[in-house]
Parts: sequence; structure tokens; C-alpha cells
Amino acid sequence: MPGKEFYMKMALQLAESVVGQTSPNPPVGCVVVKDGKIIGMGAHMKTGEPHAEVNALVEAGEKAKGADLYVTLEPCSHTGKTPPCADLIIRKKVKSVYIASMDPNPLVAGKGADRLRTAGIFVESGICEHISKELYKHYFHYIRTKTPFVTLKTAVTFDGKTAASSGNSKWITSKVARMDVHEYRHRHDAILVGVNTVLADNPHLTTRLPQGGIHPIRIVLDTCLNMPLDAHMLHDGAAPVIVVCGKGAEQSRQDALEQQGVKVKRMPSDMIHIDLLLKWLGNEQITSLFVEGGSTVHSSFIQAQAFQEIIMYMAPTILCDAKGRPAFGGPPKELIKEGTPIAFQSVEKMGPDIKITAVPKEGGEDDIYGDC
Repeated sequence: MPGKEFYMKMALQLAESVVGQTSPNPPVGCVVVKDGKIIGMGAHMKTGEPHAEVNALVEAGEKAKGADLYVTLEPCSHTGKTPPCADLIIRKKVKSVYIASMDPNPLVAGKGADRLRTAGIFVESGICEHISKELYKHYFHYIRTKTPFVTLKTAVTFDGKTAASSGNSKWITSKVARMDVHEYRHRHDAILVGVNTVLADNPHLTTRLPQGGIHPIRIVLDTCLNMPLDAHMLHDGAAPVIVVCGKGAEQSRQDALEQQGVKVKRMPSDMIHIDLLLKWLGNEQITSLFVEGGSTVHSSFIQAQAFQEIIMYMAPTILCDAKGRPAFGGPPKELIKEGTPIAFQSVEKMGPDIKITAVPKEGGEDDIYGDC
């Protein structure tokens, strides 16, 4: 007979299938099992709609009495847009509840599990937790910091260039890598670029997967409001557009953009400070941000230590262009140790390209190689 991990992995697959469409709520999957048979399955499809536990228990019907319930995140115990899932589980007289990850949301944070235990239901957490932590990294970061999880993405040649000195960058990487980028767009609430990217490429910044996908909110950093009024993203109707500017930008330019349906966020200073921007985005319930800017935009996030993940696609091409554009800019440095330390999480082949995933390096670990 399958064990607990088998059913939890099935619930995690259900949650994975709805990633990108539940924000600001987390994606959740649920499986109800009785006498070794699955009697109900469900996922939380969209914010404001029934949670995964509700959908699974509705499918299970009266058979739910005495059953085991597997859910990827702790059942809620508060009334939000929907009633508490913990109360429904109790009413259905479920015997046991197995949880992958506890919910750090202060509205839940152990209260759901406690309510179930008080009702006499056996509760166990931590089933396949290592998988669920990856699934919920955006949500957990947002709940704990009230700012979006930031992923920086770049594509480079083997010698580290994102474009030739002319500005040409199409295409550095293969179609396989580019499709992977669209998967990231689908999974993030918002995508961010600088206005220079808009001026150079006039992108739509939409998700173009073979089976469709969720379009992220488009955010453009544009200190002086140089955003062209005929830009594709202002007229395609695919997703909202937010333009962020400094306080000194011309009001007439803001008025013209707002007439196009653009939301303009004017920062309190002439410069756009990344930390203030992220706090504002968090208040707007943007839980994850995919940054596809150029070297200046990327360096501003790195210098502010405002990123949780870097995705780099490296193509098997050597440009040999001394003035080619680098992936990351910033002021000159005299010493290597002035750099920002990162830790490589994974390296994988993606078509002809290589995909490198890195995260900020924690602690102050010594270099294992020491001095020469």
C-alpha cells in the first residue's frame, strides 16, 4: 500500500499545477484517502474561490468520515474570502490530517493544526517538506518580509556579454532556454525592466508558452518618464502596466501615460530606491518579481541586496567584443572581495545552453581554498 509520501507528492503535484494563478494566495493541493483508495482530490484554483481542502472534501462526499487528508499547506483557521478549512475538516469527521508545510502567515501559524488536534483529529506535519519549501519560497518570503521574492534573470554569451556593442541581443540563447524564461514569467506576479529596454526592444513582456499562461504585471523603471506612448505593452491589453518614476518627472508625461491606462508610481525622491519600491510592491500584494532588466537595473538590485535568486542562461558563443554589454554593471571596484558573494544552487544543460541558478550567500564562510 502506498505510504504518506506517495499521497503527499500527489497533493504537491496538484499544487504545482496551479502555480501562477492563485496569487496573492499560495498554490495548495489536497488528496483525501480512505482504505488505501483516493476518494477526493482538489487544488485551490484562484483567489476568492474554494480552497484545495474544500474541493477535495466535496468530491469525497460522505466517504470523508474517517478518512486521511493530505494537504500541502496548513489548513486555514480564519475567515477571509472563504470560510475556515479547518472547520470543514472537523465537520466532515476526517480521522487524520497530514501537512507538508506549516503556514507562517500570522493568521494561521499553527492555529489551524491546533484547532484540528483540539477536535480529536490526528495531525502530522513535515511530510515531503523539502519539496514544499521550494514550492512556497515566493509565498514564505512575502509573508515574512512583506516584500516580493525577487528573481534576477540574464542571458549571456560564454564571455559574459548580454549584447554586442551595437546593442543587438537577438538571440543569445536557444528557443529551449527562452521557453524556460516564459515559464518563470508565468510563475511570477510581476515582471520588471528599465525604460532603456523598452526603448531598445519595445517588448510585450507577456507569457508565451505553448499552452498559454498567466501574463505578469509589467513594471517599467523610468526615472524621467521617457516611456514612449506607442509602446507595445501600452496597447496590447494583456496585463496592467506600472511605470515608476522620480518625483521630478514632468506631470504632463504622467498625465499622458495615465490616459493610456498606465498606473504611474512617483517615488518620494528624484531617484528610484529599490528598497522603497519593493515595500510599495508588497503593499500592492505583488508577492514575486521577475527582473529582466539590463546591467544597470540588475546592479541596482544587487547593490541594494534586494534579490533572492539569480537565473543565468549561458550560450555556447564567444562574442569577443570588448565594448559588449555585461550582465551586471555598477561602479568600479579595486578589490575582488568588494563583490557580492553568491552560492550556486544548480547547473543544468538546457538545449545547447547552460542554466545556472544562484542565491545570496549566507553567513561569512571562509574561502575553502585559503591564500596562495
